Amino acid sequence: MADTSDKKNELYGAVEALLFVSDEPVSAQTLARILNAEPASIEETLGALAKRFEREERGIQLREVAGGWRLYSHPAYHEIIEQYVVSWDTRSLSQAALEALAVIAYHQPTTRSTINSIRGVNSEGVISSLVDKGLVREVGRDPGPGNAILYGTTRTFLEKFGLRNLKELPPLEDFAPDEESKAFIRERLSAHEPSPEELELEDELREID
Repeated sequence: MADTSDKKNELYGAVEALLFVSDEPVSAQTLARILNAEPASIEETLGALAKRFEREERGIQLREVAGGWRLYSHPAYHEIIEQYVVSWDTRSLSQAALEALAVIAYHQPTTRSTINSIRGVNSEGVISSLVDKGLVREVGRDPGPGNAILYGTTRTFLEKFGLRNLKELPPLEDFAPDEESKAFIRERLSAHEPSPEELELEDELREID
């Protein structure tokens, strides 16, 4: 019995160590391959670790995002660590970048002209900035006249915003501070919510990337 417990603790430690040194989400399959363990055993270990961190109110959390698992700092300590690390959360993006990112996230794949039309201003600069930050990428070409570039979000976007996939995007109206803003969002931003098929296609494109 002691041997079984020791092996389990050793596996917990190995998984935690690998996640600690990784700068991107790691899938259970990858961990299983590295540790020469059964994927089911790794999945169980990941779930147990996540619950343990939560139960013990640790300074870190284990979350499943973007097709893998990654360690994150606990939200309760974000203000403390903000002065120490450079964060890529929403506070590091300008209002213009957030607007363009929201349009792309909810309307993808979408063209620059569509983004410009929704925002009412030229968005070329902010789109380039989002591409440089790794939050947005080119996902193809529009089949219409001009073959405009189509933009979509990246795995980094999912990772930084703590999402497993695009289906976890919250309703746009959740971000509206008042009824007038909600009406604006319904009229201008929610005119074309992506269908389940579009979301699945984008997830497939992201997996290929």
